[in-house]
Amino acid sequence: MSHYQFFTQSPKTPQTQPIPGREAEMIPGRSGGWMFKADSWQTLRRCLLIGTAQGSYYAGKQELTQDFATVLRSAIAQDPDRVASEIIYASDGRALNNSAPLLALVLLSMGSQPAAKAAFLRSFPQVVRTGSHFYEWLSYSKSLRGFGKVVRQAGRQWLSNPDGTALAYQLLKYQQRHGFSHRDALRLFHVKPPSPDHDRLFAWVSQGWDGLPPEPPAPALRQIWWYEWLKRHPDRPCHAIQQGKLTHEMAAPVGQMTVKAWTLLLESMPIGALLRNLGSLTQLGVLSPQSHKAKKANQALKRVAQVLTSSDHLRRGRIHPIDVLKALKTYRSGGSLGQSRKTWEPLPAVVEILETALDRSFTALPATGKAILHAVDVSGSMGYYTVGSLGLTCCEVATTLALASAKAEKKAIIRGFATEFRDLGITAADSFASAIAKASDQNFGGTDAAVAYGWALRQKVWVDLFCFWTDCETWAGRQHPSQALGEYRRKVNPKAKAVYVTLVPSGISLVDPQDSQSWDVAGFDPTTPRLLQLIALGEV
Repeated sequence: MSHYQFFTQSPKTPQTQPIPGREAEMIPGRSGGWMFKADSWQTLRRCLLIGTAQGSYYAGKQELTQDFATVLRSAIAQDPDRVASEIIYASDGRALNNSAPLLALVLLSMGSQPAAKAAFLRSFPQVVRTGSHFYEWLSYSKSLRGFGKVVRQAGRQWLSNPDGTALAYQLLKYQQRHGFSHRDALRLFHVKPPSPDHDRLFAWVSQGWDGLPPEPPAPALRQIWWYEWLKRHPDRPCHAIQQGKLTHEMAAPVGQMTVKAWTLLLESMPIGALLRNLGSLTQLGVLSPQSHKAKKANQALKRVAQVLTSSDHLRRGRIHPIDVLKALKTYRSGGSLGQSRKTWEPLPAVVEILETALDRSFTALPATGKAILHAVDVSGSMGYYTVGSLGLTCCEVATTLALASAKAEKKAIIRGFATEFRDLGITAADSFASAIAKASDQNFGGTDAAVAYGWALRQKVWVDLFCFWTDCETWAGRQHPSQALGEYRRKVNPKAKAVYVTLVPSGISLVDPQDSQSWDVAGFDPTTPRLLQLIALGEV
C-alpha cells in the first residue's frame, strides 16, 4: 500500500462526503455523491437545451420536469427578460427539440409581473415558428394556464401573419397536431382576416372547398388550390407536386404516390424531412445502389449529399447534431429502430453522407494546437439514460460530442471513465458509428471523475484542457475532482483548465465556484466544440 496520500499537500475527501469547510456550497446528488450546487441560470440552460421528457438513471421525467418548473419560475421572478433570451437561445437550433423552450414560454406567460407578459409576447414569434410549434404551445397552455388575455393576443398575432403565403403553407402542412386543428384555433381566438387572401384561407380552414375554382388563385392560396386539385385527381401526384410545389406532408395523404412522385418531392424536400425519410426513400427505390439503370437514383444520392453535407443547409434548417445522429442510427438499423414499419437495406453511400453531415453539424475553429483530453463518462448510468424517443443513450451522445470536438484538433485524446480510466480505442480517425460502438461496449461500474486527473498525473501527461462529458453524478472516488485537479496543477501543469459538459438537466456541478479556470457547460449545444477551443486558447 502506498503511503503517499498521508504526505500530499492536497487534502483528499471521499466523494460521498462534502469537502470540509465547503459544506454550504455543496449538495448531495441523487447518486449519493456530494457536488457543488449549480446556480439557477446554469440549471435553466441545461433544462432548455437537454429537455426533461426522458428520465435519467437517478430521476424520472416527472421529477426532472418539476425541478425544471421550479427553477424556471424562480428565474422568471428574478429576470423575465433574461429568461426570454435563454428560451430564444435554446430554440434557435441549439436544444434537442423545441419542446422545452415551448414549455418555458408558457410558464413565462404565467409570470405575475407585466415584464414577464411583455417578454413572452416579444419572444413568441422567434420560438413558435411552425404550425407544429403553435399547436404544441396551445396544448401546454391548455394544460397549465388556460387561454387568457395574453395567450389570445399571441394566438391572434400568429394566425394573422401578414405574409399570407407563409401562413397558408403552415396551415396546409400541419393541419392538426396535439389534439388541435386549425378550425379549433380560429374559433378559439376569433381571428378577423386582415386581407381578402386571409379571408379565403380561413374559409378553406373552416369549411373546405366544395367547388374548386377553375384556375389557381392568388399566390397565397396556390398551394392549397393544388392540394385540393390532387384530392380530386389522386392519380396525378407528379403534376400537382410540380405545379403546386407540394411537400410530402401535403401530397402523400391524398395522392397515389409513386417512385417518380417521391423523386420529385426529393428535389425540394426540406432538410429535416429528408433526414426523417431516408429509410423510406431507400425502401421505395428512390435511393438505390449505383448501376447502369440507376441514373436517376444517382442524381437522388447527389441531391441528398448536396443538402445534408452543406453547413449552410444544416444551419438554416436548425438541424441539431443529435437529429443527424438519430438519422444515422435509424438508417443503419434498416428499420429495426424507430417508429417506421418499413425495412430497407442501408446504402453505404447514405451512411457516409450522414457521417459527414454529423461532423459538419457542429461549429468548430481550425485546430488550436492545444493538448485536450476528452474524458467520456462510460459508467452504468450513462448507458441507461436515453436521449429522445429513439433511445440514444447518454453515453452514445457523449461519445459523439467528444469525437466531434477531437476531430477539430491534432493533439486530442479520448478515453472513458467510470471507476477507472480506460482506453476506449477511439481516435479522431474513427467514424461516429465506430466510436459509439467502442464506447457502448464498455459501459461499466460506478462513477469517479477524479480518475482522469489521476491517470494524467501518474503518466505525467501534459494536458491544457480536460473536458468531461458526464451526467455529473460522481460518487465512487476517494477524492473530489476539484481536489484531484488541484494536485495535477501543482505537479504537472499549473495552467491546466477543466470543462465539465453536463448531459443531464440537474442542479449539480463538478466545478469549484472558486476556480476561475474551470467551466460548467450545458450539454447538446452544437457550438460546444467551438467553445472548448476558445477556452483552450484563453479567449473565454
